[in-house]
Amino acid sequence: MIGSLVYNDYKDLFKKNRISTTRDFENQIQPSSIDLSLSEECYEIKCSFLSPYSKVRDKLDELIVKKINLNHSKIFKKNKTYLVRLNEFLNLENNVKGYCNPKSSTGRLDIFCRTILDNCDEYEKIPSNYQGEMFIEITTRSFDVEFIAGDKLNQMRLVYKKNYYIEDNALRKINDFDPIIYNSNLAIIDNGLKISVDLSTNNNICSYRAKENTPVLNFSKVNYHDKNKYWDELNTKNNCLIIERNKFYILKSKEKIRIPKNMAGEMIPYDTGIGDFRVHYAGFFDPGFGDPGGSYAVLEVKTQEVPFLLEDGQTIARIKYEKLNKNTSVVYGTSINSNYQNQKLALSKHFIY
Repeated sequence: MIGSLVYNDYKDLFKKNRISTTRDFENQIQPSSIDLSLSEECYEIKCSFLSPYSKVRDKLDELIVKKINLNHSKIFKKNKTYLVRLNEFLNLENNVKGYCNPKSSTGRLDIFCRTILDNCDEYEKIPSNYQGEMFIEITTRSFDVEFIAGDKLNQMRLVYKKNYYIEDNALRKINDFDPIIYNSNLAIIDNGLKISVDLSTNNNICSYRAKENTPVLNFSKVNYHDKNKYWDELNTKNNCLIIERNKFYILKSKEKIRIPKNMAGEMIPYDTGIGDFRVHYAGFFDPGFGDPGGSYAVLEVKTQEVPFLLEDGQTIARIKYEKLNKNTSVVYGTSINSNYQNQKLALSKHFIY
């Protein structure tokens, strides 16, 4: 059946060498996606690029500033761009294609990363039946971050033939008997489920904002860093918050959302007509997210053009729901050590409170 692949599909792809890796693949598979891992091969590069007419490697000689061995940890400096080969190699067939996205923890650190493939004219895109290496471009924008081979910054979701997005009328009917939203009087469904920002003055903290001068953050160390050295805690006045230019914010949705076990979700920006205003770098939601009773969506927000005033309840994103190609035996949650089930306003897993 068409639609997003599930846990057992990825296991089969590994066993058939349609996906190969030097790592332990069992720990990389999620309910409807797979984590990708950094290899030791890394380059600081002059600029971002795509490789629509050649292999990525064919462009390296003219772009490399220096070569780096990630078998030893390396600090990626803010606003410098690096290219790392991923450990995973693809040998797809049977009209399987897909796309990549940063993992939630990556987005919550304001790490801008995107996948680059051979002979591909789009970032993050995995063409049908792709065969070849995978590379990831990384630019840290709020913190200096220390990485080492094996770190997992992004994830891949594969589909058979095409995505099976659920149309609005069908999604409304599903919500009547299998809720996708809680703590809201009405699910506003218009090209997906609309998500609004919670800036109520009733919150003790409405947002975290990244500090400008911080210690180096070690990406491999979980529940380790003192959040007060990296983040300012913000409250609102009059249920509003000004998003300052080039500052990075963590907020949460007013709605508690849920992804049913036979679906997957992707959060996309609501209005691209307000300039370079980014919401939610990490887009994938696995089946079972928010069970039971819903979880808040964490929103990563930044503007690079002009300051922007956000108001409590303002719609700033939407979630597109899609069908899986079959029921999955594994869902998001504590049984697979998922980090953000039943979350509230939450920083990445790297911080202690």
